[in-house]
Amino acid sequence: MKVKNKKKPRGLTLSLPATSANLGPGFDAAALAFDLDFQITAKPAQKYSIQATGRDTAICAELKNNLIVRTYEDILQSNEREIQPLSLRIKNRIPIGKGCGSSAAARLAGIAFAVHFGQLGWGDEEIIAEASRLEHHPDNAAACWLGGVAVARMAEDEVQAVKITPKGKWPLLLAVPGEELATEEARRVLPATYSRADAVANIQNSMLLLASFMQGRRDLLKNALEDRIHQPYRAPLCPLLPALQSLTGERGILGAVLSGAGPSVLLFLDPGVPVAGIRRRVGDCLKARGLKAELLSTAIAMQGTTRKSA
Repeated sequence: MKVKNKKKPRGLTLSLPATSANLGPGFDAAALAFDLDFQITAKPAQKYSIQATGRDTAICAELKNNLIVRTYEDILQSNEREIQPLSLRIKNRIPIGKGCGSSAAARLAGIAFAVHFGQLGWGDEEIIAEASRLEHHPDNAAACWLGGVAVARMAEDEVQAVKITPKGKWPLLLAVPGEELATEEARRVLPATYSRADAVANIQNSMLLLASFMQGRRDLLKNALEDRIHQPYRAPLCPLLPALQSLTGERGILGAVLSGAGPSVLLFLDPGVPVAGIRRRVGDCLKARGLKAELLSTAIAMQGTTRKSA
């Protein structure tokens, strides 16, 4: 029996940050939020409608199989709540299908609207856990909801996530290619087993990366970002990666990693070096290799998802 809401809640506006998962050696365990956001306002309506502006408006405005709407309805149905159609207004700055956490943001938006309009009373832990189960890994969901750098694990139905606030300033440069890469395709190229040496190297580097964030030790990044678990196998699908990794150690460029499963690449920058010069050198590097990418200056977002009445 479905439960009817006693009083329909007011509208809700969410602002969800883009995220970058894996972070080199932190495969399926670590992610960071960065300053490109997905803003969405939902209000009760007689029927569903979507108005979208910003990036990838055709995808955002498509009602059929819309990930936000589908997640919203699934959560309400599974919790025996009445489904309230919504009018959605979207302003999107997150590249979709490019390894920047767009699906995690959409899932979280759908869950948050279900919690709000269905009056489920869920807290952060329940919301992150549900998004992690739907996404099948918790790192992006945790970083998007909490902000900063998130370390997360999921074992069966148990999800644990911790936010770390990195010390100091952490400017970033995101290189976004024109083509998309499905996460499923990026997963298919990974081997079923790894050597002990590769596993140990990644554990060591991921611990070093954690220390780098917590202590503001950018000098550790060159080694801490090295990975043997996923990036070597995904590089043929993501040609920006080897090109931009070759710049590591040059003035102002501390390291480069795949953003999520790719194909975008995230560069960690020295805050003491002007970004304009770094952008020129990155552009020249890509041009020399016959590659193209949109370069977006950003930074680690310390604030996660925000909510306010609409």
